[in-house]
Amino acid sequence: MAFSLSPELLTQPTPFYHYDLALLDRTLAALQQAARPRGFQTHYALKANVNLPVLARIKAAGLGADCVSGGEVQRALEAGFAPGHIVFAGVGKSDAEINLALAADIWCFNAESVEELQVLNGLAGAQGRTARVALRVNPNVDAHTHPHITTGLEANKFGISLTDLPAVVTQLASLPNLELVGLHAHIGSQITRLSVFAELSQKLNELQSWLEDQGHQLPHLNVGGGLGIDYVQPDEHPIPDFEGYFSMFEQHLVRRPGQQVHVELGRAVVAQCGTLLSRVLYMKQSQQTRFAILDAGMTELMRPALYGSYHHIQNLSSAAAETQPYDVVGPICESSDTFGKAVLLPSTQRGDLVAIRSAGAYGEVMSSGYNLREKAVAVYAG
Repeated sequence: MAFSLSPELLTQPTPFYHYDLALLDRTLAALQQAARPRGFQTHYALKANVNLPVLARIKAAGLGADCVSGGEVQRALEAGFAPGHIVFAGVGKSDAEINLALAADIWCFNAESVEELQVLNGLAGAQGRTARVALRVNPNVDAHTHPHITTGLEANKFGISLTDLPAVVTQLASLPNLELVGLHAHIGSQITRLSVFAELSQKLNELQSWLEDQGHQLPHLNVGGGLGIDYVQPDEHPIPDFEGYFSMFEQHLVRRPGQQVHVELGRAVVAQCGTLLSRVLYMKQSQQTRFAILDAGMTELMRPALYGSYHHIQNLSSAAAETQPYDVVGPICESSDTFGKAVLLPSTQRGDLVAIRSAGAYGEVMSSGYNLREKAVAVYAG
């Protein structure tokens, strides 16, 4: 079904974010339909979108929370996620963030270095607690995605390298305030080549066997997230291929009896339910290019400027059959403030309402006040 707005929103001041909560509910239902029969536990990665109405639907669907900052841990608690369903990841956790999570008695810390383990052990001891930890390993698996969102290669800052892992495991014996409960890996984001998850599974199988040889039985495995969405045809594919994603792990990951397997999906859950709405401020014709200048910019949607990412763009005001190429740009004083080049749109003019699709993940959550821009509001439907 093509994107449309309710009549009362056609006059809503722009720019604004529009969230289709009915589509979010359908996405969550499809996710759980694929995950639950296979025994997978899903945590939602809050970094994709932290809006409370969105989090309420996700919590109600039975997902846990995957957090990468103290602020996200606090938001998860405010949204009603049980501490026992909250995981804290991130390569640079501050002492204050760790203490917040310890005091809340969250379920698990995904630790990324020996130094972090040492700090976590000391802070847990000071609170008289034992911190549950999963070792985040860097499996050196190429996710075949944008280099800025690849996280599982040796060149990336994330995780414990395979060469360092033996020394880290040995040191655990000297850290009495930590309990090793699992192994964690996350290799990147917006992954559309599902075969890389088979490769990740094989690496985790080998690592788990090695850890068992060292005397460590792991009740939990966390295979990360990273499942991509269709940015090109959001109406044709509004819900990602959850069946393919979970079946890949079901086929290739060797699970021990009673072992729980966790995933941490973000973009795949919320991206398609969000749209950025904007109006055309000016039409500008240069010698070579026809520009449509919007009142939304990189301050409302950073991904095209940061990654060169594609978002499907629609003119909701024009019904003209013929299309022309436009460079769709924002008002920010940066040349990178461009949503798309040579975008084919029907005849476009000042005042037209434009929809920039698939903005529910890494859209509003990455917005900024650069150029002293006012924050765009969020509206919800469904």
